Amino acid sequence: QVQLVESGGGLVQPGGSLRLSCVASGSIFSIYHMAWYRQAPGKQRELVATISNGGAMHYLDSVKGRFTISRDNRENTVYLQMNSLKPEDTAVYYCNANRMGKSSWGQGTQVTVSS
Repeated sequence: QVQLVESGGGLVQPGGSLRLSCVASGSIFSIYHMAWYRQAPGKQRELVATISNGGAMHYLDSVKGRFTISRDNRENTVYLQMNSLKPEDTAVYYCNANRMGKSSWGQGTQVTVSS
């Protein structure tokens, strides 16, 4: 079972940028499909971006062109670069690792976009 620890959240003004990191341990990172989810208050958790173990990426329509997911298998880390942030991006962001239908989650990191 892989363990995940997110970091990089915080308070940023609209139009600003943040980079989230998620460090994995306890298993072979490179075999996992990785993803970032987010959950805003009162809303369901939604899938923001995914990157497969082969490097294929997919994005939520509302973040396309603004967010970039990447991974560094040597550092066991997945990143989410978030640019042109909007107030509606405010949420707790969670890292997810998935392999053969089994998921592991991080504890989440808060992102607040506000002036």
